[in-house]
Amino acid sequence: MQSVAVLGLGKVGALAAELLSEAGFTVTGYDMNPKLEGVGFATAALDVSDEAALKGALGKADAVLSCLPYFLNSAVARTAHGLGIHYFDLTEDVPTTKEILELAKTSKGLMAPQCGLAPGFVGIVAADLIAQFDECRSCKLRVGALPQHPTGLMGYSFNWSPEGVVNEYLNDCEVLENGEHKWVSPMEWIEKIVIGGIELEAFTTSGGLGTMCETYLGQVPNIDYKTMRYPGHVDLMNFFFHELLMRERKKEAGEILVNAKPPVQDDVVYIHVAAEGTKDGALGRREFVRALMPLEIAGKHRTAIAWTTASSVVAVIEMVRAGTLPGQGFLKQEDIPLAAFFETKNGARYAG
Repeated sequence: MQSVAVLGLGKVGALAAELLSEAGFTVTGYDMNPKLEGVGFATAALDVSDEAALKGALGKADAVLSCLPYFLNSAVARTAHGLGIHYFDLTEDVPTTKEILELAKTSKGLMAPQCGLAPGFVGIVAADLIAQFDECRSCKLRVGALPQHPTGLMGYSFNWSPEGVVNEYLNDCEVLENGEHKWVSPMEWIEKIVIGGIELEAFTTSGGLGTMCETYLGQVPNIDYKTMRYPGHVDLMNFFFHELLMRERKKEAGEILVNAKPPVQDDVVYIHVAAEGTKDGALGRREFVRALMPLEIAGKHRTAIAWTTASSVVAVIEMVRAGTLPGQGFLKQEDIPLAAFFETKNGARYAG
């Protein structure tokens, strides 16, 4: 694998393309209206809804990384499958991932969705914590991408895709509870979490577990994923989507929210993954807790959500090229060894 096509040149996609180029890949970045200048990779215009144009662009690559909104990924995955090239994405969308799982049964290349932060990196961490026990009774994954200096009642800024946020706030959530695989409502099971003295609230959202429920059914009785926000956020979101019926107008809901809370440069990504179980007969708890701030990468300020997401997927692509991960079939995030992830050029940012 040498040449990679990156689809979608927003903040995450553009940074991922830069990191891939720095890691020695030949990169072409595609966007409907590419406006990047002075980057170390080629760019070209592409309308991904044009099947012939998409096939032509991907036919020149060994792999494709989709940094597009989740609802565009299925078509890209089908095209990659038909061409026999590797496929990577950042989606949190469960139906999209299930479709890719079916494609992977006959793929010539690797089909690797959910390679971002959550799902993605936190699943790698969770699997590592679970493996530290003889018997694990629970694993809880919590992630929050937030402004460092929140204002207003919502305490939020849309540094991530509004389509993705609305999707995860409204779709049902997979969990393992008391050994059963269940679907529960989003924006519920509210709990308090404190990281570095900062109080947060966590609540159920869709997609953050990736394939963990299927993997650990019968092994770990309790697994769930929640999004973290500043206190009071979830009540306002429930009012907005359910009391005002904005769940029936998703596109407009996203536009309203982004207009009210535009992106900020000074963000923070909170990660809190914890597992409990027994080792040599003794009950214990293992935790991975981080507050990750923006970094300067390649001479530019990168928001925390941009570099954590881009670094995660590029680290996985590095591992596939190195042969650390398989080159065919479906890749589960929980099958990626954390130590090897940290040893990659881009995974090392998480280790630090």
